[in-house]
Amino acid sequence: METHDSLLARIAPAPGQCSRTILDPATGTPVGEAPVHTVEDLEAAVAAAAAAQPAWAALGHDARSAALLKAADAVERSAEELARLLSREQGKPLNGPNARFEVGACAAWLRATATTPLDPETVVDDGETRAELHYRPIGVVGAIGPWNWPMMITTWQIAPALRMGNTVVVKPSEYTPLSVLALTAVINEELPEGLLTVISGGPDVGEALASHPAIGKVMFTGSTATGKAIIRSSADTVKRLTLELGGNDAGIVLPDADPKAIAQDLFWGAFINTGQTCAALKRLYVHDSLYDAVCEELAAVAAAMPMGNGLDENNVLGPLQNQQQYDILARLVDAARDAGARILLGGNPDPGQPGNFYPTTLVADIDNNNPLVTEEQFGPALPIIRYTTIDQAIAMANALDVGLGASVWSPDVSAAREVAARLQAGTVWINKHGAVDPRIPFGGAKQSGYGLEFGTEGLKALGQPQIINGWTATQTRATPN
Repeated sequence: METHDSLLARIAPAPGQCSRTILDPATGTPVGEAPVHTVEDLEAAVAAAAAAQPAWAALGHDARSAALLKAADAVERSAEELARLLSREQGKPLNGPNARFEVGACAAWLRATATTPLDPETVVDDGETRAELHYRPIGVVGAIGPWNWPMMITTWQIAPALRMGNTVVVKPSEYTPLSVLALTAVINEELPEGLLTVISGGPDVGEALASHPAIGKVMFTGSTATGKAIIRSSADTVKRLTLELGGNDAGIVLPDADPKAIAQDLFWGAFINTGQTCAALKRLYVHDSLYDAVCEELAAVAAAMPMGNGLDENNVLGPLQNQQQYDILARLVDAARDAGARILLGGNPDPGQPGNFYPTTLVADIDNNNPLVTEEQFGPALPIIRYTTIDQAIAMANALDVGLGASVWSPDVSAAREVAARLQAGTVWINKHGAVDPRIPFGGAKQSGYGLEFGTEGLKALGQPQIINGWTATQTRATPN
């Protein structure tokens, strides 16, 4: 059986190629060497992708779907090795909704994307005019991914792009290139050459990809600031864009909720991937009548969740992936404490502990304008804000300029749906948070981005709409004199 060390050997830099040592965020020890590609390497990859694309498109949906299904099989054959490499590079534990879960999601998304139907749509057929809407390949797609879910989100980007007859050039995060290089090496076992290429470079490569005249669409998941830069870089070539940007998701617990019954789901809504998830629960609004009970039950669940090295089978929480994110989180928690907020749990990192570990932290009695509430913390710290009326909770939840996801918690689903309809977010979950499904479209509102992923709408987003507008055989088109 292939090990993750043999995976590393497959993706190792070529002799004489520039490389960068990737460190384990749990231990600070080397994981492997990642190639540092250049803009010239990007040019070669885009040229190869453009050359390979017409033949791939000509195969049709059935053949392309069959290739994606074989790619899913390949991912499953290497699942444990991919998960162990992911755990070492990103930091997430093997168990829980983490590394093994992420690799499994890659296979699941490949299969779902391959089997989602997309038929031409008849727009008008009135006996005189027949108009059909088709979706043709765009050409070459650029995919720029993040460091928090590097394998899964890359799959979200490449699977629909390939299914729709495009070829793809991937630019992974500089923090987690090994995971993406390894995943694509496995997927490429089942794909023709030139369809899928990873260029592991720096910001100059990302900027060149976003502005490249031969790339027809860019998909990006990451910060709002970087998303805005991509919009600017893509403007001159009028690229199609799908942007899944920063979120600061609110959850609202209604007065009739059962604190004990929802505590476990609240915890994982906030702390999946140790809080490093765009659509995680990052602000929790709780009605005054059950505020203390929710705090108590949530703290009990959080205190029981083990954090540590991801390769330890007992752990379900890991380190922050990088020191920069650790520093952001520490600053926000310290500012909340200094402002008089009450630390229910955590907030006390051990400076002598190796790795980027920040303890699971719950912060109560915090003002809604505190930076821990208004800025996306992207780590294992959750502010819990008290409210007295539903209107007040909705106003606070909608106050920010982002709107990726939100959630409402109540046994009365009808009442929860009424609140959900008033929230400014791309997805609102009822009695759960952050649960994505390859069949259900997903995208942000406000400055959390635009464009939809997943399901039929996700496939359409990777196609160029084309109307075939034809008269019936018995209809003669009028010709101007």
